[in-house]
Amino acid sequence: MDFLNDPRFKGIEKFEHKIWLSSPTMHGDEQRWVDEAIQTNWVSTVGANIDAVEKAMAEYIGVKYTVGLSCGTSALHLATKLAGERLYGQAKPNAGTLAGHKVFCSDMTFDASINPVAYEDGEAVFIDTEADTWNMDPVALEKAFEIYPDVKVVVVAHLYGTPGKMEEIKKICDKHGALIIEDAAESLGAKYKLGNEWVETGTLGDYNAISFNGNKIITGSAGGLFLTNSKEDADKVRKWSTQSREAAPWYQHEEIGYNYRMSNIIAGVIRGQIPYLDEHIAQKKAIYERYKAGLADLPVKMNPFDAEKSQPNYWLSCMIIDEDAMAPMVRGEQDYLWKHETGKCSPQEILEAIAAFNAEGRPIWKPMHMQPIYRTSPFITAEGNGRGKSNAYIACSGADVGADIFRRGLCLPSDNKMTAEQQDRVIEIILRCFM
Repeated sequence: MDFLNDPRFKGIEKFEHKIWLSSPTMHGDEQRWVDEAIQTNWVSTVGANIDAVEKAMAEYIGVKYTVGLSCGTSALHLATKLAGERLYGQAKPNAGTLAGHKVFCSDMTFDASINPVAYEDGEAVFIDTEADTWNMDPVALEKAFEIYPDVKVVVVAHLYGTPGKMEEIKKICDKHGALIIEDAAESLGAKYKLGNEWVETGTLGDYNAISFNGNKIITGSAGGLFLTNSKEDADKVRKWSTQSREAAPWYQHEEIGYNYRMSNIIAGVIRGQIPYLDEHIAQKKAIYERYKAGLADLPVKMNPFDAEKSQPNYWLSCMIIDEDAMAPMVRGEQDYLWKHETGKCSPQEILEAIAAFNAEGRPIWKPMHMQPIYRTSPFITAEGNGRGKSNAYIACSGADVGADIFRRGLCLPSDNKMTAEQQDRVIEIILRCFM
């Protein structure tokens, strides 16, 4: 469809410069610390910038120790390895610590949350999503423990900066003696009310990870942190991340190691970003609230959160179209088809429309149980086993909350450099998509 010449969009001008989903926002301080690293020749995986980032983030988040790593995925991998080794012992060099064991995992997330389970030779069991926060469903998690009572590791991700129902999840895991790996990659700066105390995400698991990827709330272009209150765990992660080198005058190794340490140059960018974290969160919140007000008359809802128990960081603003306002749309593995109907719309039509005007959105994360690589992995819903629910002869509900959110939802342009006028133009495009 030629949206630029469609009468519905008459009078709307194309953006001269692209409006991004979420791009890095630099302030100038980053250059100072990067330059200092170069001028002092500390450009490897040790240096003052790494030390400063680890210290500042430990104080902000409220943990005793952090370890700077090359990316959030490496932090999640070593967190997963720690959990496996704690439960099942040290693995042989050619095997993972989770070999022969299942792990319960958030279903609606980026695959970086889940792949470390495979790195450690474990099998992911995906837990369906709940509609209140778009995160792991505690009811489905309890059902999963009924089906697989021997599972002792749960990987929980906070979607788009919104904390999941962690009080319920923690109670279930404590009841079953399971460890929690908290993927807070998207939720740095988000808070959750645990009991009567507000705490930062990144403190809610036995092992915790955050990310400084290029599109995150603050960024180093790359980088991540492992977070813990255990000095022993921090020391082990630091060792593993530097190829598990022993204290010998030559290179000696008693364990498998990884080249996962954070660069002092990357840390310089992060160091310059840290003072602006709260400012970025406030900007992201304003974007979310402007969308919520501007789209209030449409048959859509914004990505939800529990206002009594959580304070999101509003990393990405998302919307979901009401079922009775969904126009026809189908998706294959790499392509899709949609059809416009007056008064209705679909995620792909909106994404194509805003793209035509030079703005970037994207589909909601495709649930992991729907991914080709994980289609043989177990999937548990609030009703029990989520696989093989269709039947030609018996009516089955086959509830799959994550798949439904993926079908009806989309991520909106959420760049904190987007002006109010630019966002209003995006909102106007979306409004006219339903005409």
